[in-house]
Amino acid sequence: MSRHPTAKWAQTSGEIFLSIELPDAEDVKMDLRSEGRFIFSAVKDGVPYQIDLELFDKINVEESKASVGSRHISYNLKKAEKKWWGRVLKQEGKQPAFLKVDWDRWVDEEEEEEKMKKTIKKPSKNKEISKKKRRKNKNPLQKLIAKFKMSCVCGKL
Repeated sequence: MSRHPTAKWAQTSGEIFLSIELPDAEDVKMDLRSEGRFIFSAVKDGVPYQIDLELFDKINVEESKASVGSRHISYNLKKAEKKWWGRVLKQEGKQPAFLKVDWDRWVDEEEEEEKMKKTIKKPSKNKEISKKKRRKNKNPLQKLIAKFKMSCVCGKL
């Protein structure tokens, strides 16, 4: 009989992040199906480990990625539709004990929306204004160096 490794998950509107904590795993296999079925298996110290999850919604298999490291195996599963899921599994109720929320990678819906708004910047009307702003925002050491360069060029040293 196989065991279940510890798995952590988090999401954004477009992806599910799934991290399986199984150091020094061998013979790592993953089967991802577009209807939302995720099957993982590996062997550690001769002991087989397996996870079989029916995810909440469909997955874009072609755009999903996997990364096998020495400490854990990471999966970035692209959602078929860009939307927030109420939970990671289709089955309602309590999650399996081995599946936990990855609070280090967790992003709230509101946080993602704010981040998107910040990354969409309005184009500058005048490039000269933005250069002046950059000059103003120098730290004291940069100002001193700039002053020193000016005094050397002008011969006021």
